[in-house]
Amino acid sequence: MDGLFEFTVMAFTSLFTMMNPLGVIPVYISLTSHLEPKSAKRVAIKAVVTAFIILILFAVAGNFIFDFFAITIHSLRIVGGIIFFIAGYDMLQARLNRTKSREDEHFDDAKDVAISPLGIPLITGPGAITVSIVLYNDAVDVSFKFILFLVILVIMLIMLFSLLGGRKVMSFIGENGNKVLMRIMGLIVMVIAVEFMFSGLTPIVRKMLKIE
Repeated sequence: MDGLFEFTVMAFTSLFTMMNPLGVIPVYISLTSHLEPKSAKRVAIKAVVTAFIILILFAVAGNFIFDFFAITIHSLRIVGGIIFFIAGYDMLQARLNRTKSREDEHFDDAKDVAISPLGIPLITGPGAITVSIVLYNDAVDVSFKFILFLVILVIMLIMLFSLLGGRKVMSFIGENGNKVLMRIMGLIVMVIAVEFMFSGLTPIVRKMLKIE
């Protein structure tokens, strides 16, 4: 179908870079360092399942929420672009954002760790939620929506395997390798941010100038 491949690539790259598994791994390792391996595994699974459910719910119900508050998709694109740009800039500087850098907080209850902060906002944060709503709105038919849900599922599986093998991944790529990959993903996020902002601004400017 026309545009399906481009939509798939856009959905995967934007959601993957916003959720950033490599950025979540160090936080996950820190928050589960006091747990037994089996307990840490359960935390990873519960966190990913929580994030998946939240992302799907927001993608499907997002438009209803914004219709209720009379918020247009164009405004959402602009705000999403700003969020992406800031997140991308932080990644380009090879540093985690303010939410993901709170590694030193202590959580005694493993269930609390799984749902918050891991499930939300670390895995599924404002940026990922925003892009899922925008992509769902861009899905022109059922096949596009199916692809979006499939992409979300694939990314969540990648996230799960990344967390479960987090210590091996970090020891393999090292701190410098992690920073390089974060910079690359940051650049991609910033490019997507510009595209989102322009796609949101264009209809508004055309309406202001009364251009058909």
